Formats: sequence, structure tokens, C-alpha cells
Amino acid sequence: MLRYRNLALFLVLAAVWGSAFMAINAGLAYFPPVLFAALRYDVAAVIMMAYAWYVVDDPVPRGRGEWTLVAIGATLLIAAYHVFLFVGESDPAVTSAIAAVIVSLSPVLTTVFARALLPSERLTAIGVVGLVVGLVGAVVLAAPDPANLTGDGTVAKFLVFLAATAFGLGAVLTRAVDAELPIETMEAWSMALGAVIMHVVALGLGESMGEIVWTTEALLALAYLSIAASAVGFLIYFDLLERLGPIEINLVSYVAPVFAALSGWVFLNEGLTLSTVVGFLLICVGFALVKRAAIRDELRRRGVSA
Repeated sequence: MLRYRNLALFLVLAAVWGSAFMAINAGLAYFPPVLFAALRYDVAAVIMMAYAWYVVDDPVPRGRGEWTLVAIGATLLIAAYHVFLFVGESDPAVTSAIAAVIVSLSPVLTTVFARALLPSERLTAIGVVGLVVGLVGAVVLAAPDPANLTGDGTVAKFLVFLAATAFGLGAVLTRAVDAELPIETMEAWSMALGAVIMHVVALGLGESMGEIVWTTEALLALAYLSIAASAVGFLIYFDLLERLGPIEINLVSYVAPVFAALSGWVFLNEGLTLSTVVGFLLICVGFALVKRAAIRDELRRRGVSA
């Protein structure tokens, strides 16, 4: 029964996080992009803060190390990731599926940053091949026109790639800090401070609340992203991370694009191109090559021959 429960939660998480890309695209018709991201985490931060105060004995970060973890989370994992993602998805050329596939590079980039920045990590020759294959997948996905590199969504897709890069770098830097902080506390404070940073960025870009078109669809998109994708999604993630480990939970990034494509097709009439499928497959191969040792160890631990 536990196995089926884990599988069910895994699929729910992949569905929620995958369809979040569709909700972003839907909501961008009514919100300025950065302000939309900031409002999403205004709501999510309140929910996560309440949860942290409920489950953690001391939900307030203490000392320079713990606040450094929060600062990294707020700046890279929340603010930079979502600013680049939401601005990138504001281009019609970046469908829900394309955004989800580019973001699925995050586990590969995380491993690369870990090998480069953490002394105990190193990238083997096969790992380098995996990195190259993954990046080739991203290029195939972006399908840039050499004669017009600023057209047809190339810049927007690069912004989404920067979002995945920011997330991967942030994940590694949090491991490099000599401090421990309950994940619920880190997420709550990172969301809150990240929302503040995004409000500042939105103000600097000239975005204002007056630009928002408040409709039922707008409220549904904001509520879905804030409650389902952020608050509920992260709670499921924490639960699965503890029981499945980081290798298996990373696979969410490779299932989510399926739900992103399906939800984008059903709700937004978005198509699915051959380059999207090929790019996704190449990124999956790259991930398998970079993480081959960890995947092999995980299979052995579970009694599966590899």
C-alpha cells in the first residue's frame, strides 16, 4: 500500500507542477509577469509560514549561516527562477510544454554546478557527455534561427533556461553553506523574502496593480499557482523527498512536461512540435548519463539489477 501511496503522490506532484506551466501562461493574459510571480508567492508564503510555525519548534532562522540559506533560496530559487520563467513564458512562442522541458534541465545543471563548486564532487568524461547531450536537447528545443536570433521566441526560451540555471545554482549553493535549517522554515522564509524581491523588480520594470485585469480566470490561475502548485506541491515534495530520496524525486522534472503538454493542449489549445519531443528525450538521456552512478546505486539499493 505504501508503494501505491508513493506512486499516487508522485503522479499528483508531477501533474500539479506540470500543469502549473499552463496556469502561468493562462494568468499572463491578465497579469504583468513579474508582479504575477510576486503575488503568487505573497499567498504561498503566508500558507507556508503558517505551516512552518505549526510543524517546526523554532521556525525563525538563527545566525548568519541560516539566514544565508534563506537569502540564497529567496534570491535564486524563488526570485530569479520565477522572474526569468514568468517573463519567458509571456512570449507566445513559449508554450507550457516547452517551458516545462527547458526547466527539466535543472537536475542536470544542479549536478554540473555541484561538480564545479563542491570539492567532493567531480564530473567524469561520461558526465561531460551527458551535459553536452542535455544542452543539445535545449538547443533543439529552442530551435534558434541563425539569421534572426532575437526572433521566434529564442530570447524568451533563453530566459526560461536562465530560470533553470538559477534554480540549479541555488540548489548547490544551499548545500555549500555550513548550516542546517528545517526545509519548511527555509521554504517559508525564502518565499516571503523572494516575494519582496520580485515586488521590487516589478516596480523597477514599471509594472503596477492597475495593469491587472481581475477576472474569474485570473483569480483561478493565481489561486492554483499559490495554493496547489506552491503550498500543496511543496508539502507533497517534502513528504516524498524524505521517503523516496533525491534521485527518485528528481524524476518529477521528467514527468511534469507530459502534464504540461496535456494541460496546455486541453485548456489553451497549445500544440506539441517534434522539436519539443526530441529536445525532451535528449535532456532525459543527458540526465541519465550525468546521474548514472546515483541511479545505479539507487536501483541496487532497491534490489533491481542494472
